[in-house]
Order: sequence, then structure tokens, then C-alpha cells
Amino acid sequence: MAKLPILIAPNPTLKKVAKPVEKVDDDIRALMDDMLETMYDAPGIGLAAPQVGDLRRILVIDCAREGEEPQPIRMANPEILERSEQMVTGEEGCLSLPDIFADVTRPDAVRVRYLDHENEIREMEAEGMLATVIQHEVDHLNGILFVDHLSSLKRNMLMRKLAKMRQKKGGKVSQKEAAV
Repeated sequence: MAKLPILIAPNPTLKKVAKPVEKVDDDIRALMDDMLETMYDAPGIGLAAPQVGDLRRILVIDCAREGEEPQPIRMANPEILERSEQMVTGEEGCLSLPDIFADVTRPDAVRVRYLDHENEIREMEAEGMLATVIQHEVDHLNGILFVDHLSSLKRNMLMRKLAKMRQKKGGKVSQKEAAV
């Protein structure tokens, strides 16, 4: 397994739509494992392949709390089939937007279909934090960042903040900082 570099906004790859995978094979499983290692090291609770420069529809999630046994979820070609009418607002952050946080409103529950790491079609119902993370990561596969759900005023303010943070660091973000 290997830790991968995480792309930081406004990297143009983050705004591209990822392509479906034909099947989950050893290559895809290795990428999923590398993504999990990268996510855990960051630390984060979700990571989509475009965030590590790979434009395939792959994501990994682990919402286990600190001290709990890891509960990794690996998804290829995730498709949200249903969203609840009940909405919830919660603070979101993103490994591709280090130190940027904002309240985002999303459906409280979803039903998702995907290929698991063994190339089996699965469906999952998720609510609360897991539903939010699934929606956040599926957005990445569609070239959408969580700040795209905000007003243009708020989004521009946060992107300027990110640019200023990068400028203070000489225009570059170190590998360690990129994983925050």
C-alpha cells in the first residue's frame, strides 16, 4: 500500500466528472487500499479517487469513531438511488480544501448502489453522518466540491481564504499539509 498525494483546490482535476469502472479487479482493489491508507493518514473519513488524481468512480469511507475498530467501505460506481425528504445541516470539511469548513444542507438519508471490493453489486441505506459522507464523496465523482453547495459569496470568501493560506506558505502546500 502507498500513500497518495491529495489534490488541493482549485486543481482542475477536482472539477472533472469521473468515469465508471468496468469491474473491480486487483488494480482497483489496490487503488482502494492506497486511498484508505491515504485517508487514514490525513486523517479523514472519506476520499474520492479524483482527489488523488484518478478520474475513476471510486471512493472509500470510514466513519468509525476514534478508538473503534475501523469500518472501511469501498465503493466503485456508487449511484444514489433515493434521498430522504428530511434535510439536515452540518459542518463539512474536505481534504482537498484544508482548514476550510462550512455548513451544508443535504438529505438526512440515502440509498446507494455500488460495486464492492469483490466486484459484487451491493445496496446500502445510510443516514446521518454516513449519508452525508456518501453524498459528499459522490459529489467529488461528479466534479462538485462541498463549497459548490454554498452561496457564491460564501464560496468565494472561502476560496480566497484558501488562496491566502497557500500564499503565506509560498504558494505551495507541503505533502503533509495537503493531507490535512
